[in-house]
Amino acid sequence: MRPVTRITEIILVTGDRYSVEGEVKDVERAILDAARGSIMELAWLVEAETGERIGINPESVVMLRAAGS
Repeated sequence: MRPVTRITEIILVTGDRYSVEGEVKDVERAILDAARGSIMELAWLVEAETGERIGINPESVVMLRAAGS
């Protein structure tokens, strides 16, 4: 049986939406850590559909929500 991967949807101020791997609390932690880091530090996450790493600017995030698995 395949392990269940949690998906979190990130919505940016531009209206763009990204589905990334991880629990909401873990994605939130990555975004908050990047926001507290150096200037222009990105939150690096794995896009759920492609498996590619993407960098999200924490200042652009307006909402997170659990999107299922």
